[in-house]
Amino acid sequence: MLLEVIATTLQDAVRAEAGGADRIELVADLRQGGLTPDLELVKQIISALQIPVNVMIRPHARSFHMSEADIATMHDSIQGAEQAGASALVFGVLTPDKKIDRHNLEILLGATSLPVTFHRAFDEIQEQAEALSMLMSYKQIQSVLTSGGAASVLHAVEQIRLLMAITRGSHLNILPGGGLTLDSLTSFIEATGVHNVHLGTAVREDGRVSGAVEEEKVRKARTLLDESFK
Repeated sequence: MLLEVIATTLQDAVRAEAGGADRIELVADLRQGGLTPDLELVKQIISALQIPVNVMIRPHARSFHMSEADIATMHDSIQGAEQAGASALVFGVLTPDKKIDRHNLEILLGATSLPVTFHRAFDEIQEQAEALSMLMSYKQIQSVLTSGGAASVLHAVEQIRLLMAITRGSHLNILPGGGLTLDSLTSFIEATGVHNVHLGTAVREDGRVSGAVEEEKVRKARTLLDESFK
């Protein structure tokens, strides 16, 4: 069972690793759903950790539709993160009518050799099964971070099961996140059969977006995942 934990600071990242996280998703401004972090912080955290660090590439939170200037900014951020030693990148782009922006997605994929997680822009797409099939055509995209289109992934168990069925046997992993809690983790895994989870507020102080990652909560999540896998 893979445990990915969101980090916004060096302290977050160090505590997540100490608690047993398998990898970090590094973002800035978690209140806005995560934006591109400062490159110096990226370098600092990668130097400090032994586990992989996946870096968010998202220049603003206005929408997931990106202008030509936004794509240029993302291109530069991608190259900076790759040069800093990022293990993978996290991004997603949509058209104004909330479908995958294939043209710009291919531009961004072409800017890097790193694996990619398509982030929760996916949750704004109406026809998720169709979109997932499209994403599976790109070998570079190895994960899709999703709450199944619901406000909380806990309200999208059937959709997660459907997405899991579509990707079964492929190179693409469904990475459920958004709304998971430590109390719900075991039952969610049993109901969906997922083998990756993405935790944010579940392992933060008081369950707040602004709270720091707590090592003990990460350790509890690690224990729950390990017990679920037995």
